[in-house]
Amino acid sequence: MTDDADLMRMHLVDPDQPFPPVEFADPSGLVAFGGDLSPQRLLDAYSAGIFPWYNPGEIIQWYCPDPRSILVPTALRVSKSYRRSVTKADYSVTMDRAFAEVMTQCAGPRAQETGTWIGSDMQAAYRRLHDLGHAHSVEVWREGDLVGGLYGVARGRSFAGESMFSRARDASKIALYWLCTQLAAWDFALIDCQITSGHLTSLGAVDLPRADYLGPAHPGGHPPRPPRALEVRHPGPPLPRPLELVARTPLSQRNPLSTRSSLASRTRSSANSVSACSQRFRVCR
Repeated sequence: MTDDADLMRMHLVDPDQPFPPVEFADPSGLVAFGGDLSPQRLLDAYSAGIFPWYNPGEIIQWYCPDPRSILVPTALRVSKSYRRSVTKADYSVTMDRAFAEVMTQCAGPRAQETGTWIGSDMQAAYRRLHDLGHAHSVEVWREGDLVGGLYGVARGRSFAGESMFSRARDASKIALYWLCTQLAAWDFALIDCQITSGHLTSLGAVDLPRADYLGPAHPGGHPPRPPRALEVRHPGPPLPRPLELVARTPLSQRNPLSTRSSLASRTRSSANSVSACSQRFRVCR
């Protein structure tokens, strides 16, 4: 963004105005600003590898960074402690049962931080996407209380992770584990983590050049698969034990309905503290 012509090209004035080519993004990945958060605008954005990211009160900003950080559900590094947390039987997991509440928790500030990028307009927009079947949440419950969860947008065979929160030890880890179980069952190609971080790299995330990420094989351009939500699991009966090294077994060699994939968590919190994410999905810890 260097002159008036760039500003004019990037400013979304008309509701039907398409996004400019992502090749015109500035070094931060900013592609455009303005526009609205209508369902069609958001779906067009995610299909093109673009996402909104701005603070409440600011003009809407749209990003497509280069490079792009992705996680493949079947190629992740899983620690022994993470596996032990998942095999405990003191929680329930649901999907799409409390989307609005998950967003509200994610919008809260993290410890030692104030403010949030998930404003009221963002919450309303993603609730509309959820009602239309495009945005999804995973909830973790203990003794009837919502103690952790995450939400994101499914577009084609890509899941864009937006944010997560935890109000009990390892609750976000559990949500991520069962999200990946479902993504493997749905034959999703990747989780879009958007921006590189050392933490994600340690979990097996890789960076793709933007051109490769948005190439002909970009999973966001495929028609959405019909959703099959997680079954409700009540506290008490032990959960199935995850496969020891699922990342070493190609998906084609496993029954997808019994797949147990894992993601290492970006969130660690004590049982008595609240750590709600105020940043994007990629940097929550």
